[in-house]
Amino acid sequence: MATSTYELRCRECGKAWPSQPRNYCEDCFSPLEVTYDYDSLRKTVSHELFASRAPNIWRYRELLPLPAGYQPSLPVGYTPLVSAPRLGEKIGSRRLCIKNDAVCLPTLSFKDRVVAVALANARSFGFDTVACSSTGNLANSVAAQAAREGFKAWIFIPSDLEPAKILGTQVFGAELVRINGSYDHVNRLCSQIADEHRWGFVNVNLRPYYSEGSKTVGYEIAEQLGWRLPDNIVVPMAGGSLISKIKKAFDELVLLGLVDPKPVKFFGAQASGCSPISTAVKQYSTEIEPQRPKTIARSLAIGNPADGPYAIKAITKSGGWSEDVSDTEVVESIQLLAKSEGIFTETAGGVTVGVARKLIHQDRILPDETTVLCITGNGLKTTDVLSDAYQAETPIAPKLVEFEAYLASKVGEFGRVAGETPALPLATKSTVLAAEA
Repeated sequence: MATSTYELRCRECGKAWPSQPRNYCEDCFSPLEVTYDYDSLRKTVSHELFASRAPNIWRYRELLPLPAGYQPSLPVGYTPLVSAPRLGEKIGSRRLCIKNDAVCLPTLSFKDRVVAVALANARSFGFDTVACSSTGNLANSVAAQAAREGFKAWIFIPSDLEPAKILGTQVFGAELVRINGSYDHVNRLCSQIADEHRWGFVNVNLRPYYSEGSKTVGYEIAEQLGWRLPDNIVVPMAGGSLISKIKKAFDELVLLGLVDPKPVKFFGAQASGCSPISTAVKQYSTEIEPQRPKTIARSLAIGNPADGPYAIKAITKSGGWSEDVSDTEVVESIQLLAKSEGIFTETAGGVTVGVARKLIHQDRILPDETTVLCITGNGLKTTDVLSDAYQAETPIAPKLVEFEAYLASKVGEFGRVAGETPALPLATKSTVLAAEA
């Protein structure tokens, strides 16, 4: 498998480091990220090269930090980019698209991308155990891919995670450690454990490689738009890495001549109960003030985001903005997306849709601009937030007369008295009911 030449480089002082399981610069203690030999890449990568390969993240292998000879075993990524006209009509956009990582393999979230790249390096660094701190989706993905690749896995989570995400980690056989505290407490503990145990923590000592997997969201969006960049992109933010890495992906594609340069506005989405990045942007500040999370959007509940400053830079330098929405708006937005486009998202997606609606109403996003919403996880993982929204219907007997009475009651709920509805054949009644719904 062809791979690229890459190294680690400090994001602040610029010092270069050889490839190794390290996430910070020893000189200035700033984060490291992967950089590539772009001059060489410009001679080798092309639209045709990518199109000749299977539809997954590995089609962009030259733009990822993969060990020499690495052979992937999972077809991760290349999720649909779908037009969303009915949602667009509801929120005021005529050129709205959804990047739907709610169907990403193997665990139905964009975290499958980052874990795939992290574990590709874990083996080459000699780790037999992988681990992570997680708000849920990362836990699922590390547990599943560790099982697939034959690693032992240790997963550390806040104790209040959604039951479906806890179960979705345990089923893969990982060791699950629940911590009585927030994600920030969990992450601090994992940093200490990583210093004591030779484990590959995907979001600690493997973080530079892990975060590069997020770039594939940006590559796919550009390719699926016909190798063009959108006008706007709305991205949910927890630690702040995803939005900054999509920005990096777009910049790389321009640098390599794979897309024409154009301004893209980046918009960050957070829940009001945990909005440190959004708050900083709205205060025109470059400093993050940590917050104590209190929101149903637990996958975004990081009060002290590691990549927050870089997310702020991506947003503000692009001319974008950041907004946040209440828990009530999150639930309403989950329902709106499901009813308008048939996509069931978790709470993070509800945040994204709700924020997009706000931004459009503020005229920060204009109706005829091409706008992409990033949906990062599946609603089957957070069904608990909808438990009070729907009531179980009383069963009816399997008799036509019972159904007719039930149908009449439903027609009445839509603003008519049952006796005012003319007698119609059953097929016509169904049509009326569907039209009124």
